Amino acid sequence: MIGEPARPGAKKYVLFDVDGTLIDAVDNQRRVWGVWAERYGLDPDEVHQVALRTRPMETFAQVLPDRDPQECLAALHELEDEDVRSGVYAAFDGASELLDALPPEAWALVTSNYEHRVRGRFARTGLPVPRIIVDAASVEEGKPSPAPYLLAAERLGARPQDCLVIEDAPSGVQSGLRAGMTVWGVNAPAAVDGVHRHFGSLREAVRDILAVAPRSPAATTPSPNR
Repeated sequence: MIGEPARPGAKKYVLFDVDGTLIDAVDNQRRVWGVWAERYGLDPDEVHQVALRTRPMETFAQVLPDRDPQECLAALHELEDEDVRSGVYAAFDGASELLDALPPEAWALVTSNYEHRVRGRFARTGLPVPRIIVDAASVEEGKPSPAPYLLAAERLGARPQDCLVIEDAPSGVQSGLRAGMTVWGVNAPAAVDGVHRHFGSLREAVRDILAVAPRSPAATTPSPNR
């Protein structure tokens, strides 16, 4: 574990990634990319492996360089929107308890997806929605650029050093670190390079997050056995 750059006794704003951190969307993403690949006569598994490492426009450039990338993106968006309406989603264990315990002004979502899809997924899983969502349309440069997390801090009225980022993916971890924030990793068997603390699951991190974050007046302390 790496020592984390936190001010002693400081309460932190909490900035959450969404897919892979709060909501388990791995199967949904695999299914969407699989259908997309089949439309273009490509191998679904090969396309999904590329998509895991790159952003959509980069994926298209690698797997279908001769097609109009905007056409490819429109087809992907159509499939993703349909998946939000009809797909099966689950929140990670601990997500509801954690978010319900945080006051709305103390946390935000920072996602590489789009806000309408996030809201749709949260509605399907019953998770509360904060007043601030920084999505793919909010910034010109997405993760691993620090821009998304810096914008979230700005909208919360927070200093970067007073923000705690909860992430599962290397690009998100780098984004938070480059923004000068404390970054904790969750939902991965091994720590992502650079994280200040690592938890195998979101559930394992709940008590520690709530220990450094502001608490909603109605929140109760989670049981050690939960």
